[in-house]
Amino acid sequence: MDKLFQYSVSRINSINTDFKRYLWGKINWDNRLIAITGARGVGKTTMLLQYIKLNLSDSPNEVVFVNLDDLYFSKNSVVDFASEFVKRGGKYLFLDEVHKYSNWSQEVKNIYDYFGELKIVITGSSALNIYKGTADLSRRAILYKLLGLSFREFIELKYNIAFPVLSLGSVLDAAGVSVPGILQKIKPIKLFEEYIQNGYYPFFIENEQDFNNRLKQIVNHVLDRDLPSVEKIDFKAVQSLRKLLSILAEIVPYKPNILKLSEQVGVSRETLIKYLYLLSRADLLILLQSATFGIARMNKPEKVYLNNPNLMFALTDTSISSGTLRETFIFNQLMENHKVTYTNKGDFLVDGKYTIEVGGKGKGKKQITGIENAYIAADNIEYAYLNKIPLWLFGFLY
Repeated sequence: MDKLFQYSVSRINSINTDFKRYLWGKINWDNRLIAITGARGVGKTTMLLQYIKLNLSDSPNEVVFVNLDDLYFSKNSVVDFASEFVKRGGKYLFLDEVHKYSNWSQEVKNIYDYFGELKIVITGSSALNIYKGTADLSRRAILYKLLGLSFREFIELKYNIAFPVLSLGSVLDAAGVSVPGILQKIKPIKLFEEYIQNGYYPFFIENEQDFNNRLKQIVNHVLDRDLPSVEKIDFKAVQSLRKLLSILAEIVPYKPNILKLSEQVGVSRETLIKYLYLLSRADLLILLQSATFGIARMNKPEKVYLNNPNLMFALTDTSISSGTLRETFIFNQLMENHKVTYTNKGDFLVDGKYTIEVGGKGKGKKQITGIENAYIAADNIEYAYLNKIPLWLFGFLY
């Protein structure tokens, strides 16, 4: 146990606190139980360590950070560890990668109930597992989700140039006000090209040359370890998921022909739909749904995308359509704070109000003519003009 405390101190002391993620200011750290989910590699662990270093370093004996993948927890329960920690005067317990511990949900619930003086923060790389496990914690845990870097955050992390978050309204209706100030400091089109290739996951800053290889390893880890530990799926199911993801990487955005796709993967229609939702909840895909609610939402999605443009470069060796990159980028950036649904006029309907058509700088208004609150998100332009908005500006929404 003492080794865990030594490891905790070492990790906390070595963390860099210069750059903090957008979610930092949204979390109410005073809550007794906080759960933070998100894709593997987006910076959940770093954010926890930063918070400890900046806010709890004055009382090092009252805080501990542990990874539940540690061998210690193969022989010792988390409840017993928490009990011993409290006896030593512990007040702040940070549990990283809880999905690696089979009975995490029940034991976290017990810790919360048994030790009223303890504040607990948990993270999990597989959002699917957290959502499934919070049934017992729904009255206790406050749940947050951390996405990958926005384009705005990428600029701050790589170039140390900070910009404020923009509301969707200011992007759509006041882009002429926001853009000049941005253009005084950066060349957004050049930086945008960098971002879509390797800027969504913060670890790009460590070694850009090996970024795609590391991202492939993360995808394999999610398929081989995270999803099986959550869904109790076997090797054959993992291979089917891998095949499905491989097929989709070559053809997204994809309007699913479920029968054809299920035949290609070698599974039933029902299993294929289940797999699409599994990959979506594991942050490898995003599914564009119609605005319908209820049972219909569990049917096939209207369109399927990879979760972010970086995955497109990592998972396929074929040429990538610029149109696909554009749609994937804007869908990904909008989904943090807005509801994005399918529309047969334009590419996306946002918050049930705004129609967005995505294209290059020469994109015309044909698809959105006569539609109220309709806009073109155009690539390779710097300035907004009427309802034509620079595509990169949507990367400032969080």
